[in-house]
Amino acid sequence: MEDFLELAKENTDKDLETCGVLGAFLVLYLVHLRGFVIHLMPFFPPLCNQENGTFYVTTLIIPKQDSTSSSCQALNEEDVFAIQNERSLFPMGWIHTHPSQSCFMSSVDLHTHYSYQMMVPEAFAIVLAPTDSSRCATLMQQFCSLSYGIFQLTEPSGMSVLKECQETGFHPHKEPADGSPIYEHCSHVYTNSNLRFEIFDLR
Repeated sequence: MEDFLELAKENTDKDLETCGVLGAFLVLYLVHLRGFVIHLMPFFPPLCNQENGTFYVTTLIIPKQDSTSSSCQALNEEDVFAIQNERSLFPMGWIHTHPSQSCFMSSVDLHTHYSYQMMVPEAFAIVLAPTDSSRCATLMQQFCSLSYGIFQLTEPSGMSVLKECQETGFHPHKEPADGSPIYEHCSHVYTNSNLRFEIFDLR
């Protein structure tokens, strides 16, 4: 996140959003053979499924993009797909800045994220709000210099609302029928500063 903020700084100083795509590889676990844990990469899909494994986000791809102070549109997405395919990466979600706003998911952000979560149910969105200090105290202490959120649409409530919504642009969404929120903070995502990662800045 700190590296992404540094790469986004020029845009942030101009009050422009910056976005990137998160690529992950999947390590699948099967416990067999007298207690040994076998780690299987996703080259053997008939043997197991992703419920038995862990995704590791190791790649940040920053595509060419058009930005405003409240939106960011990726361009030449085939370049992103090519990097993911070459490295057998799953599209695990995305990261973007709110250069002059607070840390939340706008209606446009929710629609963008819906497409990721439809492909990979574990997908998440990171929102970085470098000028918003209101959230700092409630977030993980190792990143207390950052104001950020790691979000996911609620399942099934939030996903159902987005599936039924045909509107575009910024617009209000109806509340889920069961009273739950449309999106929430992720409880299944953990940071690990020891993981090696790559950055592809295609701008």
